Amino acid sequence: MKKIGVVGMMLCVAFTMSMVSCKSKKSAYKAAYEQAKEKDVEVYTAEDDDDDVAPVSKSKTMAATRQERITPIAGEDASGIKLYSVVVGSFKNKTNAYSLKERMQREGYMPILGENEKGMLRVILTSHENRYEAEQSRNSIRSKYYPNFQDAWILERQY
Repeated sequence: MKKIGVVGMMLCVAFTMSMVSCKSKKSAYKAAYEQAKEKDVEVYTAEDDDDDVAPVSKSKTMAATRQERITPIAGEDASGIKLYSVVVGSFKNKTNAYSLKERMQREGYMPILGENEKGMLRVILTSHENRYEAEQSRNSIRSKYYPNFQDAWILERQY
């Protein structure tokens, strides 16, 4: 009888130890994510920046900028689309585009729907006169809505 009790205790201890060691560590995942994020964007030093020019992001996502001729769809504010815009969704289907627009309006944004020459609807969340501000906005949106909108990109408007 004592043998069964001792064996049972040993099995309980072994089972408990195996369960403890299998738990995922959120901090380990977070540290890995932060490390990858640091590799994605270089840190600026004061000597890299000119006093009269805003710094330009040196992120690997610079290639994510696209140049397009875009026009606001009927009922949208044309003055809201500036030179650089942050796009969070691209759709052929108008229902999907309007759905995302309404969702972002509930979040407190004033999104604008624009259409490119090929008929793609772009959901523009923010729009800026310079690229640096657009990149900052895009990065802020990516971090605020993580893991959603990680593919948000910058549209450079062509006239």
